[in-house]
Amino acid sequence: MPRDVHPRLLRSFAAVAETLHFGRAAEHLHLAQQAVSRDVQTLERELGCALFQRSTRSVELTETGAALLPKARQLLELQGEITALGDTRTLLVDVNSPGGDRELTAERVLAAARRRRPETELLARYCGGLTAAARELAAHRLDASFGRYAGLPAAVRSRLAHAPVRLEPMAVFLPLGHPLAALPAVPLAALAGHPVDVFAGQPDTAEWTDLGLRLLAEHGLAAAPGRTPPVGAAEFARYLSRHGSPILTTTDGPDIPGGVARPLVDPMPLSLVGLVHRPGSGHPGLAALRESAAELAAAEGWLERPPGSWLPSEDAALLRR
Repeated sequence: MPRDVHPRLLRSFAAVAETLHFGRAAEHLHLAQQAVSRDVQTLERELGCALFQRSTRSVELTETGAALLPKARQLLELQGEITALGDTRTLLVDVNSPGGDRELTAERVLAAARRRRPETELLARYCGGLTAAARELAAHRLDASFGRYAGLPAAVRSRLAHAPVRLEPMAVFLPLGHPLAALPAVPLAALAGHPVDVFAGQPDTAEWTDLGLRLLAEHGLAAAPGRTPPVGAAEFARYLSRHGSPILTTTDGPDIPGGVARPLVDPMPLSLVGLVHRPGSGHPGLAALRESAAELAAAEGWLERPPGSWLPSEDAALLRR
């Protein structure tokens, strides 16, 4: 029996044991599949026994593997707690933009995390979009963000960790005098002839533009021309009044003077908001964000998908992991 077992080996073993799939375990750990397979083989060699029964079609835990799994989880959790003891720095959390009088999803999770860990300082940042936040995460100028992870390039996603937080129904902002503003909800088909603004002129929110363009293309609708987007409620109100196009948003977006948000239906389109951060961090504030997001999602059904709703396949795949 070896004196020491490297935590990396246990982490790879636990990921395979929980997914029963080497490929999905590698995706979860942001590693190559060969590296995960090598770690498991090394652990089996050090322990002197098989942990998995492998075939071309399935992976199953052996009796020894099943006995090891809860112990490995305990050790990995303890390692995370030990690592976090020395990390007392401020955690910088991007919540995209201030919600004004209405508390948005990211702000609610951040507020809950602050209540959960009052001794830890978590500071909000406003990057305006996940694409911009991902650059800040890569440069270590930011610790966590919220947004549509599936809309990031694959190379960027490979360097980040993600946890689904909420399925947000989508809506359109309309000027008060717009013919669709009188409807309590706007069927997607009613947008025919009304090009929708998906902020195609904003590179910092490319993940949102991608979602909007997918929605419009799949339902035969047109996008408004790309324009320089506004910043702040007052500028947003001027922008809405000047251009008059329906603007894609979510149903819990901030209120804008001179405009009204109407939910989209038939089908109801959804946006999957996730918590995104660099993998491997043991910061207690990040753990508080994850725990708070999971608690809110369970209590309020944030990840329950309504029947017949629209969601891109890439986003739906993240819910199944």
